[in-house]
Amino acid sequence: AMRGPITMGEFPASTLFVSGLAASPSRWYTSRSRTMQSLRRLAAASAMRGPVTAAAAPVVPRAALSGAVSKKEPVRVAVTGAAGNIGYAILFRIASGAMLGADQPVILHLVEVPQAEKALEGVKMEIDDCAFPLVQDIVATSDLNKGFDSVDYALLIGAKPRGPGMERNDLLRDNANIFAQQGKILNSCANRDTIRVTVVGNPANTNALIASANAPDIPASRFSAMTRLDQNRALAQVALKTGTTVNDLDKVIIWGNHSATQYPDLSHATIKGQPAKQVIGDDKWVTDDFIPTVQKRGAAIIAARGASSAASAASACIDHTRDWALGTDKWVSVAVPSDGSYGIDEGVFYSYPVTYKNGQYNIVQGLSVDSFSQELMEKTHKELLEERDAVASLM
Repeated sequence: AMRGPITMGEFPASTLFVSGLAASPSRWYTSRSRTMQSLRRLAAASAMRGPVTAAAAPVVPRAALSGAVSKKEPVRVAVTGAAGNIGYAILFRIASGAMLGADQPVILHLVEVPQAEKALEGVKMEIDDCAFPLVQDIVATSDLNKGFDSVDYALLIGAKPRGPGMERNDLLRDNANIFAQQGKILNSCANRDTIRVTVVGNPANTNALIASANAPDIPASRFSAMTRLDQNRALAQVALKTGTTVNDLDKVIIWGNHSATQYPDLSHATIKGQPAKQVIGDDKWVTDDFIPTVQKRGAAIIAARGASSAASAASACIDHTRDWALGTDKWVSVAVPSDGSYGIDEGVFYSYPVTYKNGQYNIVQGLSVDSFSQELMEKTHKELLEERDAVASLM
């Protein structure tokens, strides 16, 4: 403002080098070319409109530059099953800032069972080799006390898988013991002021209930079970059906259990602001195709690739935790302890539509529920009550 318009002569090529973009000559020249184009446009605009003022200049966050140093204190993130498929898929995204923000340093707590310690060391080596600017330290351990020491976030991914001939109640009881122990140690070791717990390991809703029941000094509202994967699957199916993108969709709900009884609900959903069912115009597709496809998507993936969902589950956990940490006004589905809303027994971890603000969730209230929805919501509710009763001794 004091000295007049900007001219291109003031920008020698030596000033255009951007730290971190010189990994290869082609990347540097591409970056230099784009930067020169931007500066030419800036100079031309300056010549036409006069001096550029501070108010008119775009602000580039420091964290947008590779290697930027954040002034934030690091947060501790524990991931159980860290050497497993989901753990492997999620850790690098956490380390990159995708979950808690590009300016939030992290200390990773990688937790595994003793027999997986060698694989865990290999995962730690790979994270080290990525040289993530946000990773301040890595704790790799099979000791839950060390793994949960002072953690701010705990992603409980590891769980015993269902084996051949195993009854569902057997699986419930085996995992109940695992999550009861984890709840007790979180209660004694985690940062009680900040801890947020996301349960991914199945049966997720009841595992969250058990972990919470064994952590009496941590509010139950700090525990959740992930149904975001189901919501993401539902969004994808509607987008494919209507030729839209998931960005065009809103208010798709998953009610109940993360199981084949869940209820993917389009009653309140919109597509580009219009009622989704009206845009789809095919109620038979909703009841006979959409709902069962989402309910059984996990089994379909196992049949197709010979392994359970890993990358999509990891991505959903990132979405789930990011919204919890950073907030969102959009409806997102998450299993939380019921407060009695929509006739669900208090304390049961039931998937509701929620919004997040300041690290707290709010269940969306006052939604109309027709008889069809009520029947499916009650069916999944009943299953959760049966699961709760099967593990009552551990609560």
